Amino acid sequence: MEQFLAVFGLATLGSVLGLAGGILMLSRASLRKVISIHAIPFAAGVMLSVSLLDVLPEAIEVSNAGFVLRVVLIVMVVAFFFEQFFMHLHHHEEHARTTLKSSMPLVVAGDTIHNFIDGVAIATAYLVEPSLGVLVAISTFMHEVPHELGDFGLMLSAGWSKARAILVNLGSALATYLGAFTVLAFAQTFETNLGLMLAIAGGLFLYIAASDLLPEVQEDHRDKPWHQAALLLLGVAVMWILIGILPHAE
Repeated sequence: MEQFLAVFGLATLGSVLGLAGGILMLSRASLRKVISIHAIPFAAGVMLSVSLLDVLPEAIEVSNAGFVLRVVLIVMVVAFFFEQFFMHLHHHEEHARTTLKSSMPLVVAGDTIHNFIDGVAIATAYLVEPSLGVLVAISTFMHEVPHELGDFGLMLSAGWSKARAILVNLGSALATYLGAFTVLAFAQTFETNLGLMLAIAGGLFLYIAASDLLPEVQEDHRDKPWHQAALLLLGVAVMWILIGILPHAE
């Protein structure tokens, strides 16, 4: 029961609280401006640090470097093709508003799959080491707030009401619990493949940071390069310190 409650709490932090943060930002124009300037580069630094300093080293420790790096490569290539062919409108929909309404089911489906994978990553990391689960949940939260804010913007641009957008995003966020509890339900099977699961999680974090967050920072804030660089470094520094002080199994 203790394990169940811990994973439930971490999944809530990673997904549902991220959704709540997106709703809060959506309701206040001043907060929307703040997050558009500050959160994305910070989140990029967080995700890069968690993947490269904690998740992937843990994966290599329970498996081997060659296997983990091959998995990371495959994950990033598959994620690229998935976005190119199934989620092409997900990140730059403003260039294709005439097809935005018809693309929304695909956006929601992609988000649901993404949230499921987040749950798998959080629970898998927790099984390796509870403190690693905390770091993965924090990283997921930092990405989900601007991500959910973007999704709300898309849905409202497509003519959805705020209530409908919130309900649909809540339903999608609940897939995080499904992913996490799937890992717990089949813990013995997952424990024999922890290296694989952690490599997948680390590869996805790297892909999100490198292909989604960093390009968005470069595109939207070219007039403030030092400000964005400082926020990126702050995200790296915060997670570096947390990784150093949180207890890990030897």
